Amino acid sequence: MYEKERGLYIAHSEAGALSICGKMANRHGLIAGATGTGKTVSLQVMAETFCQAGVPCFMADMKGDLSGISQAGKMSGFIEKRMPEFGVENPEFQPCPVRFYDVYGEQGHPMRATISQMGPQLISRLLDLNETQDGVLNIVFRIADERGLLLIDMKDLRAMLDYVAKHAKEYTSKYGNVSTASVGAIQRALLQLENQGADKFFGEPAFDIYDLIQTEGGKGVMSVLAADKLMMQPKLYSTFLLWLLSELYSTLPEVGDLDYPKLVFFFDEAHMLFEGTSKALLDKIEQVIRLIRSKGVGIYFITQSPTDIPENILGQLGNRVQHALRAYTPKDQKAVKTAADTFRANPKFKTDEAIMNLETGEALVSFLDEKGAPQMVERAKVLFPLSQIGAITEGQRLDAIKQSRIYGKYDNAIDRESAFEVLLAESEKAVAEQAEMEANEAEAETQQKTEEKSKKSGFMGKVLKAVLTAVTSTLAAILGSYVSDKVTGKKTKSRTSKTGRVVKNATSAATRTITKELTRDILGNLVK
Repeated sequence: MYEKERGLYIAHSEAGALSICGKMANRHGLIAGATGTGKTVSLQVMAETFCQAGVPCFMADMKGDLSGISQAGKMSGFIEKRMPEFGVENPEFQPCPVRFYDVYGEQGHPMRATISQMGPQLISRLLDLNETQDGVLNIVFRIADERGLLLIDMKDLRAMLDYVAKHAKEYTSKYGNVSTASVGAIQRALLQLENQGADKFFGEPAFDIYDLIQTEGGKGVMSVLAADKLMMQPKLYSTFLLWLLSELYSTLPEVGDLDYPKLVFFFDEAHMLFEGTSKALLDKIEQVIRLIRSKGVGIYFITQSPTDIPENILGQLGNRVQHALRAYTPKDQKAVKTAADTFRANPKFKTDEAIMNLETGEALVSFLDEKGAPQMVERAKVLFPLSQIGAITEGQRLDAIKQSRIYGKYDNAIDRESAFEVLLAESEKAVAEQAEMEANEAEAETQQKTEEKSKKSGFMGKVLKAVLTAVTSTLAAILGSYVSDKVTGKKTKSRTSKTGRVVKNATSAATRTITKELTRDILGNLVK
């Protein structure tokens, strides 16, 4: 309704309707103002207007308030009072087609990304790594890429870190030093991230960006991210949304300036995106914001003050809705002046004074004209939403999730073979091979000992056999001599003499036999 003959009708001033030009909607925008001044309602009105024009939107829902966009609104005294101001006689309250998402998979369809998709730069930001640790992480990603190992979830990254640490000497000359201290610091940061529940975000099936660019019944689908829990982890929240922007930028084709954007991306609590961000990453964000408009994507930041946005990025935000700011301190006064200076002045009022005197639902509004030039700032009242203001019930949310066209697409996680499984198999194989080698060595040693024992046993057996033979011969000789003397009847003296000779001869023969056997075995062992 709001776009009829008025473009994308957002607000109304004394000068008339204030509308966003469809062709300029991809020039990005800003919704700013102090807490409680109406930023969320302005976001809802703007998203509704895009929805009715067939433009899909993505938005983060910080408190659950934006979930009401899925239900039709109702008449109230406040709306009835403001209808004449907007030239609306019979508002057509209606819901928008909505898909609910949740990184944790609790209040909507899960949204997952793989470690490889996120990339080392964003992972480093997420883990808050220093320059040295960031370098090690880049080495890990490079080695995984060269080896063709998939980095899908956090256990894959852990396995790769462990592998690189154990093989650091092999890669030092090629990539530089990989210290165990740096690897340990990264592992600890990953553990902390897991404890925050971020491990649910990494995995498959990975989110398909094109699911954000859908229409139903001619209306753009509103993708609402449940961010009340995610907000407790600011780094994860901002890095996740930055990943979405990067994916949109790298995936979507160039389309130039369309009659309407292909997608409008609302980035609430935008200051989180820039806090603690390195110069290199900030340059990348600026590049993405500057170039993504040619992909047909408009980005709208929602924050308390324009000073939350870096100047180079603030200068690219052409469509502005500025709600009230308070100036209780010198810092606040400076923020008010900065906000006023970003508008094209209107001679009817002083912009800085107007900003401090705006009522709830009022705003200073300036959109780009068809030529891309900023229009003169106007003090205006933002339209009321046609959908429900405020949160929906859990039952309504569950019904919307089950009725979604993508219901079941992302609900069940998939764990296919990746770096963790490959490296685990390699480790188990190495352990098995080492065990087999040790077993073979032990068996060979046992066999050697057995052979030595056998040789020793054989040698002693021969000695004993020779001794036994000699003893037997000696006894036989003595016995034979004794019998002979008995038969012949010789005297004792001669018998004794003869017996001694027999014993001596037999002993000498036994000695020769033993010596011969010993010599043969010793020489045999020496030859071997």
